[in-house]
Amino acid sequence: MSHKKFSVINTPVHNIDGIAKVTGRATYAFDVTLPGMLYGKILRSPHPHARIISIDTSKAEQFPGVRGVVTGKDTLGIKQGIWRRYEELCDEQILPLEKVRYIGEPVAAVAAVTEEIAEQALDLIDVEYEVLPAVYEPLEAIKKEAPTIHEGVERNINVTRHIEWGDVDEAFEEADYIREDWFKCSGQHHMCMETRCAVSNFTPEGKLTVYTGTQSAYYHQGLLAGVLGLREGDVRVIAPYTGGGFGGKFELDAAQFCSAVLSMKLHKPVKIVFTREEDFIASKRRTPMFYYVRTGVKKDGTFCARESRMFSNGGAYTGMGATALYLTGFFHSFPYKWKGYRYDGYRVYTNTMPSTSMRGFGAPQGMFCSETQIDWICADLGLDPFEVRRKNGHTPGYEVPGQAFIGSCGLEECIDEIEKWAKAKGELPPNRGIGISACGFMTGGIFNWFDTPYSFSSAVVTINVDGTVELYVGCQDIGQGSNTTMAIIAAETLGVKMEDIKVHSGDTDHCPADLGAWGSRQTLMTGNAVKMACEDAKKQLLEFAYAEMGINIVYDLDIKDRWVHIVARPERGMKYEELVQKALRGKDGQRIMGRGYYTPHRKGMISPAYSYMMQAVDAEIDPETGKIKIHEVMTAHDCGQPINPLGLVGQLEGAASMALGYAYLEDMPFEDGKLMNPNLVDYKVIRSTEMPPSPSIEVDTYEEEGPYGAKEAGEGLTNPTAAALDNAVFHAMGLQIKELPITPERIRKAIAEKKAQEAQK
Repeated sequence: MSHKKFSVINTPVHNIDGIAKVTGRATYAFDVTLPGMLYGKILRSPHPHARIISIDTSKAEQFPGVRGVVTGKDTLGIKQGIWRRYEELCDEQILPLEKVRYIGEPVAAVAAVTEEIAEQALDLIDVEYEVLPAVYEPLEAIKKEAPTIHEGVERNINVTRHIEWGDVDEAFEEADYIREDWFKCSGQHHMCMETRCAVSNFTPEGKLTVYTGTQSAYYHQGLLAGVLGLREGDVRVIAPYTGGGFGGKFELDAAQFCSAVLSMKLHKPVKIVFTREEDFIASKRRTPMFYYVRTGVKKDGTFCARESRMFSNGGAYTGMGATALYLTGFFHSFPYKWKGYRYDGYRVYTNTMPSTSMRGFGAPQGMFCSETQIDWICADLGLDPFEVRRKNGHTPGYEVPGQAFIGSCGLEECIDEIEKWAKAKGELPPNRGIGISACGFMTGGIFNWFDTPYSFSSAVVTINVDGTVELYVGCQDIGQGSNTTMAIIAAETLGVKMEDIKVHSGDTDHCPADLGAWGSRQTLMTGNAVKMACEDAKKQLLEFAYAEMGINIVYDLDIKDRWVHIVARPERGMKYEELVQKALRGKDGQRIMGRGYYTPHRKGMISPAYSYMMQAVDAEIDPETGKIKIHEVMTAHDCGQPINPLGLVGQLEGAASMALGYAYLEDMPFEDGKLMNPNLVDYKVIRSTEMPPSPSIEVDTYEEEGPYGAKEAGEGLTNPTAAALDNAVFHAMGLQIKELPITPERIRKAIAEKKAQEAQK
């Protein structure tokens, strides 16, 4: 690994937008107000499955203050989806023409002079439905007699995915012990503090501008252009500050689409803001999954083979679900070496809200089933869970057959750190246990759903006469601090201070194309593009420095802390600002400009690099109530070279919080297709007062593919937590919980079942 001393990298830096946010000056899409702006509201289906016979909007159109109403007939009827390369996966009309497939699906939208008038006008729209039979669970939806949700789709199976390597059957024959289990993983709401919101403005010149919170301004530009029949260059997406995304603000939503359709009809700006209840019932969720897992091992704990079948509740439309279907199977094998591995995934349509990507992108479900079963196998065979993971874990240079190449890997060191921490706890009191879980995760997903000719990430840097730097990136800051990360990389590369860098992002008219914030890609991919752009600009500056300083080319020049100097004799040099001014004069006043781009050289199917981690949860269970008290969550983490230690801690703590919520609090119960807890009273997220201490230990590695050796941090840590908590419950009370979330009711049920089994013995 690299031991180079940095000026800015690996020093704690507060987010560059922090002051604007805490003082309330940060502008979100909700804050955007344009002259003559109208307010939109959306009428939604009360039925989980119904044919639309007719929609009468005449009374609503005549209501005082209403300026326009749109239905599916006001659209081009184009089916949209993020998988634009594959027509069969573009299956959603946001304003459907023929039928609705889930409760909350949009059927019409109103624009009025006030939000209240628009809301009242919804009651005046008369929709005649033919109610159809509905189905809500994937294992029911695949039956022959189940209702057909999308015509022409047999057994409601939306997408299938298959992963296999090695001779799986032969590897099972080598196993001394085989275990089989079924698991059920729940959905989870993204719960962004900012609900879906968009302000669309279509002008008589045929240009559309959309202000919205998004994880990828470029992808939304392309999606809007596709469904509205516009050229991409005639659509401008401006992403102001975005109040969270977590995978839920990557696809086109009804606020964006309906506001655009209304604006195109009326030639007025239209704002649509989802209420919290709308955000719950009519956005997308983490994908619920049913997993069958069969694992074969030797007596000494050596892993032989695994085969899995998974049925996911895809909901009404595909969205990002096809990718999650593959990724959950891929990461279900992580972070271990299997002689034979086979996964078959089935994404099933149901009459519930669509499922999509969410932080971890299918990996939390796959790893919950894997890591939980591994601890049960260790108990069955009398093996040490730490040693089994150490024996079978990935190592640097390992190749997952036909799937991935592992460059840097600090998994063994992570296991060592957590084992020392766990042993230091000593003997625990009754009903208290420590559970562990290992994890590996991608650093920059190699997916391009549009098949665009653009590079995966791009950056442009210009240097002003006073030495300040304008950095233009297409990557999207959704609260995770990517703009700060890019500023750090730029400052380090150019040899200037953080305060010299101004980051411009989130505007498709002015920023280069970038595929956005998903798959833990921005630090590695956009970071590499920023580094390349700054190196380009720096090279131009140093060419002038050689001439100005009269230095022979054999001497190396560098810039550090705004000082241009000979590397071998750092006292000899000139001020950075002085060099910039001389360079601009030498270029007849043209500013120095550097360009950078990054598209990874393919190293397998998923990612050019992988982060690794081991997590432990110290939890106590009340046997009377089934309630869980979490004492501590400890993580050892390998993210390569940390760029910003302060941001790293924030990402790891945030991931632990979200993952704990998924593990034992957050649930989305449905009755006849209706979500029963679409509010913050009944949907339980972990509060700050409930959050246990969650320290972390950083394991240093160096990743050749990453800028300055950096890798992913933050998304991957949502993957091991549910399993670590489930394993803590197992070690505390001997309970094998196979369903998420691990609620008090499920714990009490497991206690009762265990007592009944013991009584029979």
